[in-house]
Amino acid sequence: MIHQEKIHFDRIAKAIEYIKENSKKQPSLDDIAAAVHLSPFYFQRLFSDWAGVSPKKFIQYLSLEYAKNLLRNGRPSLLDAAHETGLSGSSRLHDLFVNIERMTPGEFKNGGEGLRINYCFAESPFGTLMVASTSRGVCSVAFEADETLALSNLKKHFPNALYVQMVDKFQQDALFIFQKDWSRLDEIKLHLNGTSFQLKVWESLLKIPMGDLTTYRDIAQHIGKPKAFRAVGTAIGSNPVAFLIPCHRVIQSSGKIGGYMWGTTRKSAIIGWEAAMAKM
Repeated sequence: MIHQEKIHFDRIAKAIEYIKENSKKQPSLDDIAAAVHLSPFYFQRLFSDWAGVSPKKFIQYLSLEYAKNLLRNGRPSLLDAAHETGLSGSSRLHDLFVNIERMTPGEFKNGGEGLRINYCFAESPFGTLMVASTSRGVCSVAFEADETLALSNLKKHFPNALYVQMVDKFQQDALFIFQKDWSRLDEIKLHLNGTSFQLKVWESLLKIPMGDLTTYRDIAQHIGKPKAFRAVGTAIGSNPVAFLIPCHRVIQSSGKIGGYMWGTTRKSAIIGWEAAMAKM
């Protein structure tokens, strides 16, 4: 199922690129299908299978006005109230299951010497990713199709660690997040290295409900540093755990999507996909 969704995503990503580049023209289904070299009928079916909604509805979720409405209508206490919502069925907030534990200076010193890091590669609805974990939790999740490059990037952070390619329970729990049925999802444990400020920002991101969006300024206010929105943006950009820590839910105050470490097309795809899941 996940492998099939990955194949779909490659084409969906091309469609999203076309939609973004031609948004002012309001492209039709026929236009988008032609851009990805598919018949309108097949593209409609493929897209709906992947996203759970029609291309037209998905485009609405990615529109500037939709984003602005979410930001305007969000309650002032949205972040604080997040843990009180969405606790049943398919809308269950996966963030409730994520727990961050900070690495000690001793665990991180000398480039991770003494750490054993297990890693594996898997398919997700948004492309190939690498999941890595220590004995205490997941330390990295990164979207990257090139396995050699993905491992090389991880080793830059922990050059002296022992690396073993194997799947463990921490990774399995993390990968369950991409399933639409979270009834069997255990708590996901993250084992991260970061400053106190970064950890505050990352923990704040976990409180943004799936299907909602917030801004860098809102995050800064939530952590009690209202003037530090630029520093917040830097901390968000340093997030080592794709999707599980949902930095993709933070956009510009104007409603524009903004940047993303793993590509703006992927960020748009995740935002639209989550909006569709939240409506189910």
